[in-house]
Amino acid sequence: MKPALYPLCALLAIGAAPARAAPDQDRAAVAALDTAYQAAVERNDAAAMAQILHPRMILITGDGGVHTGEDLLALARTREVAFEHQVEDEGTQTVRLYGPDTAIVTARLWLKGVRGSRAFDRRLWFSDTYVRTPQGWRYVFGQASTDLPAAVGAGPG
Repeated sequence: MKPALYPLCALLAIGAAPARAAPDQDRAAVAALDTAYQAAVERNDAAAMAQILHPRMILITGDGGVHTGEDLLALARTREVAFEHQVEDEGTQTVRLYGPDTAIVTARLWLKGVRGSRAFDRRLWFSDTYVRTPQGWRYVFGQASTDLPAAVGAGPG
């Protein structure tokens, strides 16, 4: 490499490194990303979901199910579930940071739609763990509760 290119290469290398945001900015970014993920699931938008999911993503559901990110993408691609709603109940989302590269989102989720021929309308709590990668924040691990009783799950909608 020509010596004249060294400064340019150094600038490009610095620009390629992920910038560290202030904690409030990280919380806002992860909150928006999790909201965008729920919207992508609601639309069965596998491409948008894939941009958010970590390659080793795992979801554990309240019934003991273990689902990979690829399982979730396949479900979206088949459109086996037609969602009317897959949204976080307003005011329930909290984002907690654990060090500079880990964030956990908790919120109550409203799910309404049809899977196969069975309609559903339920609420549950979830925790989604995001990690910072060179490509930005990615959803790596989730846990979802069982369906909430109607009195606990009551809310918007």
